[in-house]
Amino acid sequence: MTRRTSGAVGAPSTATGTAASSAGSVATERVVTIVLVDDHAIVRQGLRSILDREDDFVVTGEAASADEALAVVAHARPDVVIVDVKLSATGDAEGLDLCAELAQRHPHARMLVFTTYLDDHHVLQAVRAGARGYVVKDVDTSALVRAIRDVSRGETAFDARSAAAMARCLNAPKPGPAKDLTDREREIVRLLARGLSNKDIGTRLFISSTTAKFHVGNILRKLGVSRRAEAVYEAGKRGLV
Repeated sequence: MTRRTSGAVGAPSTATGTAASSAGSVATERVVTIVLVDDHAIVRQGLRSILDREDDFVVTGEAASADEALAVVAHARPDVVIVDVKLSATGDAEGLDLCAELAQRHPHARMLVFTTYLDDHHVLQAVRAGARGYVVKDVDTSALVRAIRDVSRGETAFDARSAAAMARCLNAPKPGPAKDLTDREREIVRLLARGLSNKDIGTRLFISSTTAKFHVGNILRKLGVSRRAEAVYEAGKRGLV
């Protein structure tokens, strides 16, 4: 475990026994190494400036995308990875997929989601993906610092709103049997499985991207999920495609 030393090392002893026994002792504090993952450079810079004020925090890497994050974390092997939910303007919660991938590849790393998105399903999915905490970006600095320390110790960390969101999701009634998908919706699920965007789906099916988005929304609702990747998995599991 990385440690940072503070205080005098090898200080000369005094005449008293107590002072002599304490001279040369080294006060140590646990250092938490951190990687920042956010697609906005200004957010990463702001986070770094905040965390650099803490003597026990060391930012060892940054990444703007999931692919960059996988490489940086493999190299830096941090204690904590701070991840945003969305890592691109058009993406669909890539940060949560990244959490799951990092949890599998680097079980020593603890993930803390730090985002502007407060969605009940996102909070629950973050936990299922292996995140230890979920904090919204408008929390005060002390709350963020406390969350990082808690996560680094293997504890959980949720701000009040994130905790409430997860409670709502856990206490919500279980969805009934999924409604059957139409032939068009099954076709769209197959295209989702290939990673196509709404625009690409529209082009392939000769419909507008708005219509494609409408169909995708219906698919998510029928399957009781909130993300496209989940829709593909759920539809396959239920034999709907």
